[in-house]
Order: sequence, then structure tokens, then C-alpha cells
Amino acid sequence: MKIGILGTGHIGKTLVMRLSAAGHEVKVANSRGPDTIEAELLSTGARAVTTEVALTDVEAVILSIPLNRIRDIAPLIAALSEDVTVIDTSNYYPFRDDKIEPIESGQVESLWVAEQLGRPIAKAWNAIGSASLASKYKPAGAPDRIAIPVAADREQDRRVVMTLVNDTGLDAFDAGSLANSWRQQPGAPVYCTDLTYAEIASALEAAERDRLPKRRDLGVAVMQERLGDGTTNPDEDWGVRLVRAINM
Repeated sequence: MKIGILGTGHIGKTLVMRLSAAGHEVKVANSRGPDTIEAELLSTGARAVTTEVALTDVEAVILSIPLNRIRDIAPLIAALSEDVTVIDTSNYYPFRDDKIEPIESGQVESLWVAEQLGRPIAKAWNAIGSASLASKYKPAGAPDRIAIPVAADREQDRRVVMTLVNDTGLDAFDAGSLANSWRQQPGAPVYCTDLTYAEIASALEAAERDRLPKRRDLGVAVMQERLGDGTTNPDEDWGVRLVRAINM
């Protein structure tokens, strides 16, 4: 599949390497230009390009950028064919993204993103920590393989994303519509808790919408106190233990 990935942060970087290693034709871009993309990131076959080129002649686009930059790329996304699957991996963190009033008032994050882009999207890879995504991938059929939720309104998007999730070493769980994707937002029991496929359904069902922001902010406060800032990511073991204690 021809895939364009925007963003070379913690999640984007792993998706570039894993999907290109799986045989997909991957183009990657960041906000600083192709010359700033590390050679290691291209070691499994991906190409570093400009944002415009990354969005040209592709079947799927993965947005791995902070939520507060979604509006910046909206005009470019608007030019894509409706046949292209657009996948958002972002999460809302007020300390990083500034306050987005509709989300603060309860709008589902994925629906806000779809509204800004003016087109259907899918939501995936937002509910796994970057360290777990990078190190805990396993072949299909492994009994302890981590599963992640996938939300989409269009069946064609759902099929594409679930295939790509499998290609990144994870099981894909059909979490339903974008309207229900609040169940995989920060603070929910399924968020960054490294569950197996058999465990995800009950975790999604247990989510309590009104409690998500408080649980999200509590996790951030503990990480900032432990790690010293708001940008360093915890390792896959300590981070998972923390969010399980808070969210489950």
C-alpha cells in the first residue's frame, strides 16, 4: 500500500519503520523538511519527502502530529481524494495543545479532528504508548500480543486501518464509530494499558466519560513529577503500571 506519514515524533517514527519493513511504500515528512529526517528512520525502505509529496499518490495518510497542528495541515488534507484513508493518532493534552474549547466542553477528540479536516477519518495507534509500540510488537497469533482499538465511520477505512495495525505487530480491535472513540481517549481504561484482544471489550465498556479529563491530568502530573518535564515519555513498563493504576 502507498502510505504518507506526517510526523516523526515518538509514534510516527515507529510507524514509518514498521510499515515500510512490512513491505508498504512509505513516504514520510515533518515540519522541518526532508533533510532533517534521520537516516535510521529510512533504513527499512521509507523515503523522506516534503509534506506535499507525502500526500501525493497515496492510498492512506497517517497523521502523527500534535492535535494543535491539525488546522495547519487541513488545506492539504482537503485536496486528497475521498478514497484515501486518513488516520489520526493524536490525543488532546491541554498543557501541550493549548485549550481547545469544543473538546473542553465534551466534543469527542476524533470528531473535532474530522470537523477541522472536513472529511471522514479513522482513529488508531493513539491508545498505545510510544515505548510499547516500539518494543512490544509480536507476530500475529501470539497469545500475549497487544491489541489496540480502531474507530472509523466508513467500512473502507476500518478495513485499511485494521490491516495496517496488524502489520505493526498489534491486534486491531473494532471499537466502532468515531462518536464512540472517546472510550479510547487519555484517561480511559484502554488507553496505554497494553491489553490483549480478549481484554479490550470490557475495558472499552468500563470507560466513564466524565472522569477521563481528571484521570488524564492526574497521569500527566505524576509523569511530570517523576520525569521532570512534560515531553519525556516513560518506558513501557513504568508508564503502563502508572496508567493501569489510575485508569483501570
